[in-house]
Amino acid sequence: MSPLAIGVFVLGLLIGALVLRVRRSRRPAVLVDGSNVMYWRGETPDIRTVRQVVKRLEADGFRPGVMFDANAGYLLFGRYTHDRAFAKHLNLPEKRVMVVPKGTQADGHLLRAAAEMNARIVTNDRFRDWADRYHFVTVKGRLIRGGYRGNRLHLKT
Repeated sequence: MSPLAIGVFVLGLLIGALVLRVRRSRRPAVLVDGSNVMYWRGETPDIRTVRQVVKRLEADGFRPGVMFDANAGYLLFGRYTHDRAFAKHLNLPEKRVMVVPKGTQADGHLLRAAAEMNARIVTNDRFRDWADRYHFVTVKGRLIRGGYRGNRLHLKT
């Protein structure tokens, strides 16, 4: 088996594990596009923005999982940051946070997980490049948009 095939297989297992972890609840699952949300409060990425969104989703009765691009740690903290460290920053169990492998973007993994879970996604990305494969991104209400008005978080749930 080639290294690429092994990598794809392992990535599939990781996404499957995240899906199972977030799905095991009576509360509706929602996935947060961490690499998108971290920019909601200005031009500089901020982990506090993601933390506040997670906290709000939990207060609204959701069970959030968060997925980041591999470079998110560099953008936020100046170094690679793994699932466990992000989980601590977000006050979430490690099993509900995923940093995708280096060299890949989170979008495809995020959409695949959302499709498998029938989950909504918190993001301002419209995923136009993915709409042919993941038709649900065009369905009203599947993508939860948001941002800040002044210092107040708003989500269009």
